[in-house]
Amino acid sequence: MSKLERSLSLTQVTLMSIGIILGAGIYVVIGQAVGMAGNAVWISFIIAALVATFSGLSYAELSSRFPTAAAEYTYVEESFGSRLAWITGWLIIAGSIIGSATVAIGFSKYFSALFQTPILHVTIITLCIIAIVLFAGVQETASLTILFTIIEALGLIIIIFIGLPRIGTVDYLAVAEGVQGIIKSGVLIFFGYLGFEGITRLASETKNPEKTIPKAILYSIAITTVFYILVGIAAVSVIPYGQLAEAEAPLALVAESAFGSHSFLILSVIALFSTFNTALVMLLSGSRIVYGMAEEKGLPPFFARVSKKTKTPWIAIITVVIGAVCFSLIGDLKTVANLTNFTVFAVFILVNAAVIYFRYKKPVKTGFFSPLSIGKMPVFPLFGIISSLFMIINIELPILIMGCSLILIGFLFEYLKKVS
Repeated sequence: MSKLERSLSLTQVTLMSIGIILGAGIYVVIGQAVGMAGNAVWISFIIAALVATFSGLSYAELSSRFPTAAAEYTYVEESFGSRLAWITGWLIIAGSIIGSATVAIGFSKYFSALFQTPILHVTIITLCIIAIVLFAGVQETASLTILFTIIEALGLIIIIFIGLPRIGTVDYLAVAEGVQGIIKSGVLIFFGYLGFEGITRLASETKNPEKTIPKAILYSIAITTVFYILVGIAAVSVIPYGQLAEAEAPLALVAESAFGSHSFLILSVIALFSTFNTALVMLLSGSRIVYGMAEEKGLPPFFARVSKKTKTPWIAIITVVIGAVCFSLIGDLKTVANLTNFTVFAVFILVNAAVIYFRYKKPVKTGFFSPLSIGKMPVFPLFGIISSLFMIINIELPILIMGCSLILIGFLFEYLKKVS
């Protein structure tokens, strides 16, 4: 049977991670985030960044120890057993599928703003195009992702430069819905940090993954946090937060206020590159966890089939794309984004707990280690668990019910799998 090839470099993996993070956070959810946090949205970005960093350090440590495509599935299986590993894998697959559907809807909204097209039709066509790119090969996907990452970063730099002359002209502590609004905004914005954990699933296609993956995780979180804070401050400095919250294409509206209608077109086109990029890498990552779980016997072996020509897991790709098309039918951006967040927070709790388990039960002396420990207890993984629980508590009740239902469905599938 054909296998995946190790061909991705540190630069490629880091840029792919940056691309998925920047696309999801700024271009898709910033309008609704500003609507909750007001001018204090920069605080929400910091809250989300801290939560991402705590868990990012845990991912860096575990990816150094277990450089496999199954990633979180392997981490949890080696610490807490196959049942929780299955639920972890189930939530990751669901999160990748739901998240890519969310961003594809965001892409379609920008496309619709430009060409007055039906959002649902464009979403489905976009997901089918992504499937074709994924089939072509990981190097082809990486090259396209890096190109789009450069384009989307240029768009954010334009927003920052538009806002620079106006920084200091508004009260950056003015909030829309009080402290609770800032926190809820941080929960939503955390969707914008999704991506760093996904590159752990590219370990089977990365050169020297034990060192490359941890570096890429930390580099991408640091770089995107700087971008996020600067863009958030710039946006509310130029456009009142109430208008941003109501805009279909909020960052394009910022550009239009400075340069006229042509800039709206330019930023909307850049947003198309950005959101497409994010959906592309999410589905790339999702297909790899399906492949990795099949290799680890957590899913039927046919999911691990790899094309001899392109070296891509074609059945896994078809599976996640069809799932994304189904979830795109929901259409509600905020609901789908927060449901994605629920799956990620739940997985983060298990991943952080796995780091603590290994420190006590199966310590090693080589590889990357999350810094700062009290005795054997690693501090940041503990903060990762607490902060992830805190973020889950602040998710709206209907989303919590949907998320818990998703977990129950996962347990049901796990039971049926064992029975059969």
